[in-house]
Amino acid sequence: MMRFEFLGTGTSAGVPAIGCECAVCMSEDSRDRRLRTAGVIRFNDPAGKSRTILLDAGPDLREQALRAKLTRCDAILFTHNHVDHTFGLDEVRRFNAVMRAPIDLYADGHTLDHLRRVYKHIFDRQNNVNDSFVATLITHQIEPDKPFDLFGLRVTPIKLLHGKLPILGYRFDVAQPALASATSAFPLAYCTDVSGIPPETWGKLKGLRTLVLDALRHTHHPMHFTLDQAVNAAERIAAEQTYFIHMSHDLGHAATDETLPETMRLGYDGLVLE
Repeated sequence: MMRFEFLGTGTSAGVPAIGCECAVCMSEDSRDRRLRTAGVIRFNDPAGKSRTILLDAGPDLREQALRAKLTRCDAILFTHNHVDHTFGLDEVRRFNAVMRAPIDLYADGHTLDHLRRVYKHIFDRQNNVNDSFVATLITHQIEPDKPFDLFGLRVTPIKLLHGKLPILGYRFDVAQPALASATSAFPLAYCTDVSGIPPETWGKLKGLRTLVLDALRHTHHPMHFTLDQAVNAAERIAAEQTYFIHMSHDLGHAATDETLPETMRLGYDGLVLE
């Protein structure tokens, strides 16, 4: 089966937040425990080989990988350069060791520059004082509206706005007939850290079965959709099902879900779509 799993659905501080005793941070509902936002797509390619595609690699990646029982990583797709989406990149060296193969990394130019600066020990390995165990990565610079194929999936980067920063969302379409019967969740679009959808992007979000969309909290934030803004965008996009992500501790899972339209729900860590 082709499956999408929510590895994390929380904001940059995570939930519970350090030092907070609010109702959501103290909740006993496991759906209110949110690691930093990330996702994974797992499937067998048309040749029958197992494939795993990571969506971002934040600081909780090790815990997320252990919980989801990830044993390989064939590709990483980065949405943008912020710490809560990139500061787990060092962890992927374990996948290199298990697979005995490099990992393809896809990002825009701005994010690649950030990764090369922060992870000089990976990208300038020859200058390390000690030749230590680091990740082996093959980088690919990508741009909005220029699709590429990954193991039978057609991946289309789409332009989104995160405050003043242009970032990437991703649309995933099944490109191989052999995979079409293996899923009911695709076409799927993954749009985290969104405060605005440019006019040229709306058309790229039509015909979705699943939309994964940023919804930080109830009150305004300059770099994220509020819940109401996310609901309005989801209504316009009209996917068969929408799941919200990147939630702060302002949104309790059970109470918030009760207020949402039938085709919209909060995502939660560990939720699997097949």
